[in-house]
Amino acid sequence: MVDLISATSVSAVFTERARKTGTEQAVAIVTDPADPASAEWLTFAELDHAARVFAQDLGRTCEPGARVLLLYPTSREFVAAVLGCLYAGMVAVPSSMPGRYRHDQRRVLGIARDAEAACVLTSVGDHADVTAWAAREGFEVSVLCPEIDPRRDVTDVRELPADRDTLALLQYTSGSTSDPKGSMVTHGNLLANAAATAEAFRFEEGQRFGGWLPNYHDMGLMGLLLSPLLGGTSTVLMSPAAFLRRPRAWLQMLGTFGVTLSAAPNFAYELCTARVRDEELAGLDLSGWRYAVNGSEPVKARVLADFAEKFAPAGFRPDTFAPCFGMAEATLLVSTTPSREPVVLSCDAAALEQDVVRPAADGPVRTLVSCGAPRDLDVRIVDPATPEELAAGQVGEIWLSGPSVVRGYWRNEAATRETFGRTVGTAGGFLRTGDLGTLVDGELYVTGRIKEMMIIRGRNIYPHDIEHELRQQHEQLRDAVGAAVTVPGEAEGEDRLVLIHEIRRLAPEPELADLVGKVRNTVSKEFGLRAHAVLLMRRGGIQRTTSGKVRRAEMRAQYLDGELRPVFADGYRARAEAAAGESR
Repeated sequence: MVDLISATSVSAVFTERARKTGTEQAVAIVTDPADPASAEWLTFAELDHAARVFAQDLGRTCEPGARVLLLYPTSREFVAAVLGCLYAGMVAVPSSMPGRYRHDQRRVLGIARDAEAACVLTSVGDHADVTAWAAREGFEVSVLCPEIDPRRDVTDVRELPADRDTLALLQYTSGSTSDPKGSMVTHGNLLANAAATAEAFRFEEGQRFGGWLPNYHDMGLMGLLLSPLLGGTSTVLMSPAAFLRRPRAWLQMLGTFGVTLSAAPNFAYELCTARVRDEELAGLDLSGWRYAVNGSEPVKARVLADFAEKFAPAGFRPDTFAPCFGMAEATLLVSTTPSREPVVLSCDAAALEQDVVRPAADGPVRTLVSCGAPRDLDVRIVDPATPEELAAGQVGEIWLSGPSVVRGYWRNEAATRETFGRTVGTAGGFLRTGDLGTLVDGELYVTGRIKEMMIIRGRNIYPHDIEHELRQQHEQLRDAVGAAVTVPGEAEGEDRLVLIHEIRRLAPEPELADLVGKVRNTVSKEFGLRAHAVLLMRRGGIQRTTSGKVRRAEMRAQYLDGELRPVFADGYRARAEAAAGESR
């Protein structure tokens, strides 16, 4: 096994893999989760050759150090494009496709311009659409579509020298609480995080990764693609759209292809529990799934318990769960402790609202799931206002330091100064994550995001707690998406709670009015809060990032601007309705 700690670069590791284990399977794209023959495999040697083909084409268009925008669906070409950029001494900039929605198109254009992309790589099938998008946006750039060609002579391709400090890629954040920023990920960051992943999940012969996460998302790119390949194991990938259409397809793929590690956000496990019917459990084999990684958003104990109970007949074991915490600014993995049943704290809700974790006694209870022990990183809990390190059991901002922490944000000195290179006591070099959490018995518990925490009458309320409770108690909201936000009240300093939630299906107005009343009762009973307004939306009505996180700030802004179009609302008028009322 190649030593990732002492390796000089990612490209050097892949070159060595191709030389030593070239005939072993590396990566496959799955089109039919029930048919092993549907997988389009590349061995390590074939992947190395494909990367050199892409590097050869890039070298004819761009200079070393250039940023290259990658616009691909889930494909073998995307993998070759990432490695091709590194072989050619260029910087990969993975992104979602521009898509048909204006919001997505603007986001991709913003990334392209922020990164100062010198060219775009895309698939042959998407070349026309990507070229048209670039022309429409006035983005003058070469759009290339290299193909995997095993017959191509690549003997003239030489990797440009790179070391652990060389910039490898720009990983743009999802933008759930702000505009996307490009994390500058070096070869050393990738190697360090891959080594931590290999150590945490005990890479060994027969290990196989797999999943449906988007290639451009940090958990998809680093977690399901680069880390296993750097560690010498194989990975099988399916498209996110295939999962969203039929969540059972993900679980079926795991058994068909012998996947031992797969990762997804909390909502994916919740979606599987809600949408996979009991009669569909037959034919699923989850007995070989060793690590069910859950991260990218707060992990909910009820979701884990429901999933484990639902899929026990298919061979799923509770100790398969591996809750984790990770983020693009730390390359990916920060903490996890796999191979055990999830550790859950039952906390006094009132104490938690005052940033203290205390065992529950009488009164309301909130549960926190451990995201495990830090992996190769120094994790501190800090008062974001002072900043002073807090004692165990106190809730504060999570700060990180270590070899996986990236160097800063691309072309954003202000955000880099604000976020990176911070000092705790006498120790420097810390990253401010913007996430809140606590350390208990050396394990990390994440409670929420600083920018999303709601302060209502002096109480700290986390929106995802409310959203999760509503889905648990109301069938119409079960596998839909919601956003709990606050808006200014009439009195200065008073914030009001607004609930915006998609519904599973349209229904007559009396039924929706009854649902709104039940939602209000749930929030009052479970949280002691009054909802100022409740809005029920069609599916797709809640804005989300490319990785599925709720854009609560965007939903709040649309509410305040009167731009939302609910199918039923209590306590809200859209802008057009308000204008009509005033004219009368």
